[in-house]
Amino acid sequence: MLLTLATDAEVLPRFTLGRALTDWGIDPIPFVVTVWAVGLYALGVRVLARRGDRWPVGRTLSFCGLGMGSFALATMSGLGRYDTTLLSVHMVQHMVLSMVVPLALALGAPVTLALRTLPPRPRRWLLTVLHSPVATVLAFPPLTFALYVASPWALYFSPWYDASLSSSFVHQMMHIHLVLVGTLFFWPLMGIDPVPGRVSHPFRVLLTLMTLPFHAFLGVTIMGQTTLIGAEHYAELREGPMAAWLPAAIDDQHLAGGILWASGDLIGILFFAVLFTQWVRSSLKEAAREDRRLDLEERRARA
Repeated sequence: MLLTLATDAEVLPRFTLGRALTDWGIDPIPFVVTVWAVGLYALGVRVLARRGDRWPVGRTLSFCGLGMGSFALATMSGLGRYDTTLLSVHMVQHMVLSMVVPLALALGAPVTLALRTLPPRPRRWLLTVLHSPVATVLAFPPLTFALYVASPWALYFSPWYDASLSSSFVHQMMHIHLVLVGTLFFWPLMGIDPVPGRVSHPFRVLLTLMTLPFHAFLGVTIMGQTTLIGAEHYAELREGPMAAWLPAAIDDQHLAGGILWASGDLIGILFFAVLFTQWVRSSLKEAAREDRRLDLEERRARA
């Protein structure tokens, strides 16, 4: 999607997987966000390297490659170009922005990188923000869970989605909202960065498992309903030049619901696997520390 929505400015050719991956354009806001985020992260890594400190390559690849790369793919590739033409394409974009991007950014630990590389004064500012009451409230796990599971229902069953189809500004804000809500939910659960809201591993796993039925139920609801989402917008598209290749709106909506259901469960299970692995590693490290402590006490008792 470029500066204007597809229905206002252009007639798009038939959508294909190839176009989704190769039909790129520059949308100013996502482009600037991507360049600045990757640039600042790379600068932090460079500062550490100059000091002789090591920063895990996997974190850099996660943040810059998977995280910001997925953000660019969702907003500036064919997914962004067709996201107001096909609800099914929008749904792929939705899942990338709300799940893949926040999870990958959290794995990149940018807050930790910033705390290790910022000058003293900006570092104090960042710590003040992290320990502020606002940050504590926004990262409160029950609140972030409620926002995360309720936002898609509010998007698709309120005038919000119709507004995003008719206004470029609202559309951009929707993208930002999806990333922010996903970030508020995933960041504390990953437990890598020192952000508020971090909880024990069992509770992290429980929250992750609780998200699965909500995505599934929403997907099944969209698949089963006969009322069209964005009915006026999608009906207008099917009266224009693209009518020759556009599928029936109800069929596309059913496909979108299936995508939401399947991808939500898949990504949720992958995230559950990441959390479970972290839990096991943490338990093993704790057991090793306890063994060392007991060994030390035993040596002292014999001395």
